[in-house]
Amino acid sequence: MDKIALVTGASRGIGRATAAELARQGYAVCINYRANREGAEELAAAIRGKGGRAMTACADVAHRETVEVMVRQIENTFGPVSLLVNNAGIAGQSLFQDVTEERWHRFFAVNVDGPYHTIQAVLPAMLHAHAGCIVNLSSIWGLRGASCEVAYAATKAAVIGLSRSLAMELAPSGIRVNCVAPGVIHTEMLDELPAETLPQLAEETPLGRLGTPADIARAVAFLASDQASFITGQVLTVDGGFCV
Repeated sequence: MDKIALVTGASRGIGRATAAELARQGYAVCINYRANREGAEELAAAIRGKGGRAMTACADVAHRETVEVMVRQIENTFGPVSLLVNNAGIAGQSLFQDVTEERWHRFFAVNVDGPYHTIQAVLPAMLHAHAGCIVNLSSIWGLRGASCEVAYAATKAAVIGLSRSLAMELAPSGIRVNCVAPGVIHTEMLDELPAETLPQLAEETPLGRLGTPADIARAVAFLASDQASFITGQVLTVDGGFCV
């Protein structure tokens, strides 16, 4: 298969850094976004300006119909997706008893149903080619849990179970499935926390700093590369030692 990547939630943060890194490594990249069209188009223009191939696609991964339309657009523009990076996600803090049913279902719709929809949309071409790679973004909170983030942690634990089980199912077809579990990464999500929280989180991280989107992008790119051709069903924790 040609090197064609779909990165969901790629207009900013980890997704943006991942799309840029994959473009540097020769992938034609589809930059998926839900609302931040300006950010997506800006990144696509920057990639094309450096001689790369990039397109944008608006789709809410929680809705299967829009995902299927997006994948058809990619196939018509570049060809079948050979690398799927499920990065799109939502997070938020609240006491469990304050989590509304609407909020609970929205978290699962984006963070779990999203990968379900995108994987099913790109899988037929991968199965036909007997090749392909899927990298799902989880979180250290999906591994260890987090107070006041029960809904988010539950979805990220589900992503780990999805990744491990799907890896076993698809391995005979030559398709690899892995998972990256970021630690505390300095993105726009963290900017919503109180200012004094960031130094505390950095201090709790053994390496003494917060992670960057580029740290995660490089991990994703490694798992997608030929260097990781014998790696599947694994969770790569990129957290500066937070979970040691």
